Amino acid sequence: MQIILNGTAHTVDSGSTVGDLLNALNLAHRPVVTELDGRALSRSDHASTALSEGAKVEIIVLAAGG
Repeated sequence: MQIILNGTAHTVDSGSTVGDLLNALNLAHRPVVTELDGRALSRSDHASTALSEGAKVEIIVLAAGG
């Protein structure tokens, strides 16, 4: 199934969740902000939020520094 990840086409397995996507990208345990189709998601929603064909996902990895 095709989604749009940070503006680029990306293939995921049918039935995947946002949590599955973060695991596949090795981001599950990193501080991230996620948005699905314009709606911000909390970390607690990742495992239960299903992706659909053509979904638009934005992932921002937070980094501290100075």
